[in-house]
Amino acid sequence: MNLQDQLKNLFPEHNYKEATNNVKPSVFQEEPLICKYEKRKDKPITIIEGFINVNESKQKEIAKKLKRMLSVGGSVKSGKIIIQGDNRDIIMNELKNIGFNVKRVGG
Repeated sequence: MNLQDQLKNLFPEHNYKEATNNVKPSVFQEEPLICKYEKRKDKPITIIEGFINVNESKQKEIAKKLKRMLSVGGSVKSGKIIIQGDNRDIIMNELKNIGFNVKRVGG
């Protein structure tokens, strides 16, 4: 018996809802997002680019979620999300959970 079943036994009248991500892509993208690694001033960064028909406010919302999840800094500049550090695997998994198709480029 898992924790969810135990909670249902303790509180049978409670309606449980599945957890959902707050950030959803507003437009289906035919091309995958590009997630790549670079070094600038000898410091690693991860760049996510290829947002088509996704407005800047939605990009900022996605960047904020990623930065908070990874506890790092970053920014949104000219349609690209720049995140400090080499966190491609974690970022790609999170973007896939949100609903984007992601392609890893380089290394």
